[in-house]
Amino acid sequence: MRYASLGSGSRGNATVVTDNERAVLIDCGFSRKSLLTRLQQAGLDAACLDGVFVTHEHGDHAKGVQSLCETLNVPFYSSFGTARKMEWAEHPLWRCIRSDEVVTVGSLALLPVVVPHDAEEPLQFVIENTAGRRLGVLSDLGTLTPHILSSYSGCHGLQVEANHDPQMLQNGPYPPSLRARVAGNFGHLSNQQCADLVARLHWDGLSYVTAGHISEKNNARALVSQSLSAVLGCGPQDVMLLEQDGVSPWLQL
Repeated sequence: MRYASLGSGSRGNATVVTDNERAVLIDCGFSRKSLLTRLQQAGLDAACLDGVFVTHEHGDHAKGVQSLCETLNVPFYSSFGTARKMEWAEHPLWRCIRSDEVVTVGSLALLPVVVPHDAEEPLQFVIENTAGRRLGVLSDLGTLTPHILSSYSGCHGLQVEANHDPQMLQNGPYPPSLRARVAGNFGHLSNQQCADLVARLHWDGLSYVTAGHISEKNNARALVSQSLSAVLGCGPQDVMLLEQDGVSPWLQL
């Protein structure tokens, strides 16, 4: 199994996971045209996509889903709450998924995990292949729960959120209500919360940790690297950070 970020941040998110020549997307927060271009940049033919799994209805995760799937004639998967918000419930390509009920697509098994976020019925995903390699994709949550820590334990790769620095957020351009939302229990993880998450999930089999959904206004990439380097036992320059406008290298598990 290998995976790559096609872009991560407040202007759009998508992650591609492949195994045995087939692939799935986690989210499509870009236009169909942009997403297809990003797949090309990653060296992947869109014809290998077997579906898109949607974490929640916010535009930076879902805005390109329906158009892309209609073009490729592949299903898209989400909770009923997400589908209701997106008006997908009657769409012939939509498939309903539920927290903690594994969905199998080809050689990949995807576990939806409920998370605290200010969306209708948000889910994040742990993906496992038939060889037992596990990838955890986790963003858009305001706090860590025992269920999340249990669900993501034993992952060989983690793609996690380091959204904001609390001090930059409080001194930044957002109005008070938006600052409170981002920092709240249903908002986004701070750098410190991300480091805490990684420290709790760290084990000998963890090969890769990548940090994304980094705010362009309320964070600095150097601060993310600094926070994570301590728990990863590496220099700040060796922490892998995802980019909003760039496709990441492929990581093999």
